Amino acid sequence: MTAEPAPPVRVAIADAAARIARISETPRLDAELLMAHALGVPRSRLLLAHLDDPTPHGFAGLVNRRLRHEPVAHMTGLRGFWTIDLEVGPGAFIPRADTETLVEAAVAHFGDRAPASVLDLGTGPGTLLLAALDQWPSAHGLGVERSAAARAYAVRNAARLGLADRARLIAGDWADAIDARFDLVFSNPPYIATVDQLPREVFDYDPAEALFGGADGLEAYRLIIPALPRLVAQGGAAILEIGARQADAVTALVQAAGMTATVRRDLGNRPRAVVAQVQRKTSVI
Repeated sequence: MTAEPAPPVRVAIADAAARIARISETPRLDAELLMAHALGVPRSRLLLAHLDDPTPHGFAGLVNRRLRHEPVAHMTGLRGFWTIDLEVGPGAFIPRADTETLVEAAVAHFGDRAPASVLDLGTGPGTLLLAALDQWPSAHGLGVERSAAARAYAVRNAARLGLADRARLIAGDWADAIDARFDLVFSNPPYIATVDQLPREVFDYDPAEALFGGADGLEAYRLIIPALPRLVAQGGAAILEIGARQADAVTALVQAAGMTATVRRDLGNRPRAVVAQVQRKTSVI
């Protein structure tokens, strides 16, 4: 008995997207990324040259894994963020597109200037630090990460992106033992309240220490924000990711530390980042 020929890639993608739609907000993108991975080509090449190819045997298994809520990034091993691709996997927080709001805020703050120094507190796989160093080729940076597993991804990503000579990655607990000023300070701390419900692909696969920020989700901010005045250089900025309901609370913490605070919204018009700046010193005549 002759086996039926494999359907063309375009048909398999459409079928997979319809099935994945039950568990994902981006079913078509998920299906295309999994197909590109199965074919061993970039997604752009898939869409340009491979839609009429026969579907590879391994694609069905990838789709079934996605239907069990496994993140696409864990299957492909990569996640695109800003202008770079980051290696990710178990033990590292998967970068989200909404976090690009922080880089956009930094670009807006510096304008035609470039920050010379960047600090990323809780860098994970190097997400914000390496995106900033790619954005500003003259900058150098420091990434602090408590998790050895996540820090190992950051080290590999820095090397793979050709940024290892400009990125120093150390073990640490937020800003403890850091005695220097930086033009740009990033942090995407854990900000989920312990009582909040999360999708399975987040709860089951992202490390808990990168998600949960105590009973109200604000524990990390209470540790990070008081250190910002000694970390941010004059004319610089600290940019913190926040949850959608945390703008007022984080703004109040920043102001209590003697800094100004501005809220930035993401593409969904949700509060996503607080930009903290050292207040300008006024001269007395």
